[in-house]
Amino acid sequence: MTTVVTRTVTRTVVPIILVTAIALMLQGHNLPGGGFIAGVLTTTAFALIYVVYGLDYLEDELFGNVVRGPIEHLQYGIVENYRALFAVGLALAAGSGLVVMLLGEPFLWQTFEVYHHLPIYGELHVASALAFDTGVYLVVVGALLTILSVVGAE
Repeated sequence: MTTVVTRTVTRTVVPIILVTAIALMLQGHNLPGGGFIAGVLTTTAFALIYVVYGLDYLEDELFGNVVRGPIEHLQYGIVENYRALFAVGLALAAGSGLVVMLLGEPFLWQTFEVYHHLPIYGELHVASALAFDTGVYLVVVGALLTILSVVGAE
C-alpha cells in the first residue's frame, strides 16, 4: 500500500522525467545516445508509476485494457502493446539504415536539413539520425517495459 506522499511525489516527478526524456531525445539526435537514454528515462517514469500505483492502474487508467488474471495479462494485456512497440521500433531503426542504402549511400548514412524562419524556434536542424534514434527509443521502451511487466506479474 502506498502513501499520499509517494503518490504525490510520483505525480510531480513523472512529468518532469518525461519532459527530460523528450528533451534528450530531440537534443541527442546530433549526439551519441539520444534515443537510448530517452528510452531508459521513459521506462523509469513508467516503472515509478508501476511501483506506486500498480500494473492494473497502467492497464486500466492509462491504456484502457481490461485484465482478468496474470495468465491473460501475459498473453493479451499490456505486454502485447509493449511487444508491438518493440517491433515497430526495430523496424524503424533497421528501416532508417536500409532506406539510405536504396538511395545509394552507405548503411546508416546521415544528413541534416536546416529550416529557417520558423515560428518560436527560428531555426531548426533536423538530422536523418532522428529516425534511427526514434527506433532505438521505441525498442528500449518496449523491451524494458515488457521485462518489468512480466517480472512484476509473477
